[in-house]
Amino acid sequence: MTVSLVERSPTNSNPLDLVEEIVSAHDWPFERAGEEELLAQIAGRWGDYRLMFAWHPELCALQFSCALDVKVPDAKRRPVVDLLAMMNESLWAGHFELCQEEGAPIFRHSLLLRGAGGASVEQVEDLVDIAVAEADRFYPAFQFVIWGGKSAADAMVSAMIDTVGEA
Repeated sequence: MTVSLVERSPTNSNPLDLVEEIVSAHDWPFERAGEEELLAQIAGRWGDYRLMFAWHPELCALQFSCALDVKVPDAKRRPVVDLLAMMNESLWAGHFELCQEEGAPIFRHSLLLRGAGGASVEQVEDLVDIAVAEADRFYPAFQFVIWGGKSAADAMVSAMIDTVGEA
């Protein structure tokens, strides 16, 4: 996912302006909820994912999250939390958590931009690419635990198998 955009001057401008350009260039549905929040939707392999970018100017931090379209029933929260812990051990960037309010798994990562002169196109694209790749990789594991009755360990083993091609 590479987009050519106009170069920005190295200032501590709001990175959501850049995010909006990238999202628009990809024709992803989005809503700019204000100066400090942008919501978008992107298609993944297993369903649509809700992206949220939030700018915290005092920290110079861009927080990013990618919510999976999975509802975790109360009875399955414990095994899903166990699965999240195992998944997080395999990640190089970001982490998964369970949104208490929505009961949905979320991939989350923050970029600290103080002194960096703002976010780059590549950083924003990497955030989205990594989140979608990890969500696609682990989506079946959530289904195995929630609907298949598998243990977190069994679901994790299944998620870590690299398949070649499609049947």
